[in-house]
Amino acid sequence: MQTKVDRRTVDLSGYPNLVVVYLGMRVNRLTGLKTLFGFGPRIASSAAAQPEGLLLHETVVYSLFPPNVGMRQYWRDMGSLLAWTRSEPHRDWWKSFLKDSGGTGFWHETYLMTGGMEAIYDDVPQAIGFMRFAPVMPARGPMFSAAHRAGKGNGGGPVIGESELYGG
Repeated sequence: MQTKVDRRTVDLSGYPNLVVVYLGMRVNRLTGLKTLFGFGPRIASSAAAQPEGLLLHETVVYSLFPPNVGMRQYWRDMGSLLAWTRSEPHRDWWKSFLKDSGGTGFWHETYLMTGGMEAIYDDVPQAIGFMRFAPVMPARGPMFSAAHRAGKGNGGGPVIGESELYGG
């Protein structure tokens, strides 16, 4: 029996170090709408600038109630992604958000072709993604930086250091 479905796949052999990251910003309070809409254009222009190693950037709507909007990004490798997160404007955004989430929650989940996954959930009040089935713990010590959480501890320091964020 012949199928009428046009099945396709992709050859990812040219991307041995591919990294896929899903990111989201969830509105927790009414003031979060201003934060969400304020970040949108800045993120879009940053992706449009085609940072080194960014292969594709897509916008995703996860839910309307509560608003949870984000993106899916494909990066050539973890090094490119980490370099971008430590550069401007991302570094300033992240430092600002960690001081005041502006009525929103932010999360990301990262999947690496070379093996490893990691995630962070900041001010996310209801379990989503990995949080729905895996033990949740504070992002402190070895769980503080994305590179360490993914088992790629050689990725350099985090965007903002743990002592800078929490003091001491």
